[in-house]
Amino acid sequence: MKAWIVLILLFPTLSIASEFRTPNCPIGCPSLEIEGNVVIFERLYALSQNKKTQFADWVAYEVDVLNFGTTTNRTWKNNPLLDDNERLEKGDYSNASDTLDIDRGHQAPLASFVGSRYWPTLNYLSNITPQSKSLNQGAWKNLEEAVRDAVSFRDNLYVITGTLYLEEMDDLPKADETHSIPSDYYKIVYDEKGHSAAFVMSQNTPRDKDYCKTKKAMSQLRAIVPYSLPNELGDSNEILERLGCSTTPM
Repeated sequence: MKAWIVLILLFPTLSIASEFRTPNCPIGCPSLEIEGNVVIFERLYALSQNKKTQFADWVAYEVDVLNFGTTTNRTWKNNPLLDDNERLEKGDYSNASDTLDIDRGHQAPLASFVGSRYWPTLNYLSNITPQSKSLNQGAWKNLEEAVRDAVSFRDNLYVITGTLYLEEMDDLPKADETHSIPSDYYKIVYDEKGHSAAFVMSQNTPRDKDYCKTKKAMSQLRAIVPYSLPNELGDSNEILERLGCSTTPM
């Protein structure tokens, strides 16, 4: 903490909206315009944790075949970089599966990283949100699989996925911290040049929904995301085709 205080004193002109880049968001991560968020750089992904909602506003990661492997376990853990008042805990999800019909939904998907030695960080609760079972096991999962199918050696894709709060949702029944469950999610799939495809899915998305039918123009997504997305991101038929989606208007 002292090091960060010194940094602020030495560079008083730094802006909260300053651009920053990591290997997981090579053309820039979403902005830090939401005051008080905690930005964490794990080895496999970056995220911005919202202290008010108790969930990540966005998670950014690279999809690389070198990280693929066989499915492993789900041992939920608290992120050691977050304090108790900055995130939910394992017990807060008690009875939620039966009461609200939800799963613990990975934002950076475990299946994309189980070949990495750092895969346990995917089970940090900071990378988890309460997702309806129909969404988590349906269109959301199918889109994640399509992204993995679309990459090959030295031909990676990048993803920014995030939470949206367009409608009020019920709270987790056993959570003792104030929180807000997302009503919707977005996912941007793009390459290192910024060619991208965006998708928005609500918690009410039917299990058999075709993920291609949830695609949105980047301009539509920017209008509902409460912070700035990288300027270089632009709609691309090439990315849609790689994901198995038609490029004709629907």
